[in-house]
Amino acid sequence: MNVETGDFVKISYTGKFDEDQIFDTTDEEIAKEYDIYNPRGMYGGDVIIVGAGHTIQGLDEELDGKDVGYSGEVVIPPEKAFGEHDPKKVESYSLSKFKNKNAQPGMQVEIEGKRGIVTQVIGRRARVDFNHPLAGKEVTYEYKIESKLEEPDEKIKGILGLYTGIPEIEVEIDGNTARIVTPPEITFNQRWLMSKARVAEEILEHTELGNIEYVERYSKEEKLDEAEDQEDEQ
Repeated sequence: MNVETGDFVKISYTGKFDEDQIFDTTDEEIAKEYDIYNPRGMYGGDVIIVGAGHTIQGLDEELDGKDVGYSGEVVIPPEKAFGEHDPKKVESYSLSKFKNKNAQPGMQVEIEGKRGIVTQVIGRRARVDFNHPLAGKEVTYEYKIESKLEEPDEKIKGILGLYTGIPEIEVEIDGNTARIVTPPEITFNQRWLMSKARVAEEILEHTELGNIEYVERYSKEEKLDEAEDQEDEQ
């Protein structure tokens, strides 16, 4: 089965640089081994839409035309990975800008809404690099195309998992309408509030569905379950 732009596919992968420095993986054991495990992350593979920019350009382009089940390795240059290193994104700040007026090389900081890494401290000033940590680096991905999703509810659950980190969000299909029951825990999540419109647009563009509805559903049964869990923890 051939993979084309617009297809929903599940892929597993491991990304590395400098030959053996692993920075990203869908394999939980590898993540733990290399100390990049995220307890809130999803492992076992990501569902993406080929060509929709859900992964870096070089890997996205590599998938197009491959068969389901294909596994391989691709070396990706900086311009199709995390970009070239831009000297203009390296700025100097007074230490008064930092928490407790303290900065150390390697420290991750957020200044004026931008996230960067302190690269140098001289006197009362620090240089901060706002480039992506892997900007300017060639990266390698080992990957496998696990499957191609065909059913609308599978596609939607997969993309929701990619954006929310929650593997099984309830989805109801009624004719050409999909009702997505959003879990209470993401109702006020800023990342979700900013991305849910994009999620709906992508689903509408890449499926035959004509309407997307987000539903907030609360039940007495769920509240009772939560109360019992809290009692058990006490």
